[in-house]
Amino acid sequence: MSQVLIIDDEPTICWTFEQALTDAGHDVHTFASAETALEELDGLRPDVVLLDVRLPGMSGLEALGLLRQRLDATPVILMTAFGSLDVAVQAITDGAFDYLPKPFDLDAAVDVVSRALAVRPPSRVGAERRAADAAEIIGRSRAMQEIFRQVALVAREDVPVLITGESGVGKELVARAIHQRSAFAGGAFVPICMPALSPQLIESELFGHVRGAFTGAERDRTGLLQSACGGTAFFDEIGEVPLLQQVKLLRILDDKQLTPVGSSTAQPASFRLIAATNRSLEQLVDSGGFRDDLYYRLRVFPIQVPPLRERRDDIPELARHFLLLAGGERHLRLSDSAMAELQGRHWYGNVRELRAAMQYAAVVTRGELVTPDGLPPSRSPENAARDKLPEQIREELRTWAAARARDSADLYLRFLEEFERPVIDVALEACGGNRSAAAELLGLHRETLRKKLGGK
Repeated sequence: MSQVLIIDDEPTICWTFEQALTDAGHDVHTFASAETALEELDGLRPDVVLLDVRLPGMSGLEALGLLRQRLDATPVILMTAFGSLDVAVQAITDGAFDYLPKPFDLDAAVDVVSRALAVRPPSRVGAERRAADAAEIIGRSRAMQEIFRQVALVAREDVPVLITGESGVGKELVARAIHQRSAFAGGAFVPICMPALSPQLIESELFGHVRGAFTGAERDRTGLLQSACGGTAFFDEIGEVPLLQQVKLLRILDDKQLTPVGSSTAQPASFRLIAATNRSLEQLVDSGGFRDDLYYRLRVFPIQVPPLRERRDDIPELARHFLLLAGGERHLRLSDSAMAELQGRHWYGNVRELRAAMQYAAVVTRGELVTPDGLPPSRSPENAARDKLPEQIREELRTWAAARARDSADLYLRFLEEFERPVIDVALEACGGNRSAAAELLGLHRETLRKKLGGK
């Protein structure tokens, strides 16, 4: 979500922009004066600023210079109802991204904001954020040294990368490291979390849409892949892309063009694609849930990130790093016994779980030394296996459904026929054949259970 800062003393302008930009998926903050905005700037990280020229107190042109110092290359769009050629020239000379004379068409103004977000150059603040991200890719183990070597090899090559590994191992950090060292580093890094996208709007989210493309499409919308142009599109959980969209994604990769929903005009689509998954794409291909041509297109350069339990040499450095981040101004350190405890755990949640453990330790530790008592309880292998089982079942069911989705009109009924009865049988066994008790255990009415058993 992009953050937009609006500085204008006209409440109507602020309200109108806030509604339009919020509907477009942006986080909007409004201020009536430049002084107030500058005071609050440290707590904000705007991706674009809309700034009125005539303001009470400090003028917009004066504020522009201060914003340039504080926000470096963040795009600033100036607005005014009292414009002149000199004002326009000065605004652009002083570093404004664009200049909007009032009154302006709201759709056109929103398009300017979208354009600023899509082409914003790298800034000092952005570089610092990237450096912080890169610093979190930590590891001295042989396995991580191999990951570093692979990142170095592929970063400058314009080829797709497929990053695989368990949940929590740091696949997005590897993707960001590749982006930061690539020829696309000047563009945006756009994470695309496939499971988080609405199934009904997935095409609009990915490819954008034009006004009137469907009910509710009141204005053009820039898609995630359009925002990634000139940069990197990172598909998290690429295996969740529906088959129809897989076809379109493959075409975009081949033709370097995309067509927004409702449009007949293709647009250039030059971006680097990095994909990640914790699922077996090979199994999805075999079951028909993933296109083999797209799989081979993505798997030009595969990187397998090992789980934390296979690189225990990295645990001390990672733990100290996360404890430093979590401790703030406090100088927390791990006791030898606490470190031994960390190195002995299985880390089912990988690096993400280790980071959470250090955050927990920073909260409960009163002094500066973290002892084993300051660590969160460890999950037992039995509990971990039980916790993982539902996800394993879901993965198997995905594979089962994907293999039958193309030629079945009654997929849900087939699912019930194959998998409902074993659950009923287990409930009956657990209740010694007592149907009333089994129905209660299942959460069914006794008559419903009787019908499912064939009315006997």
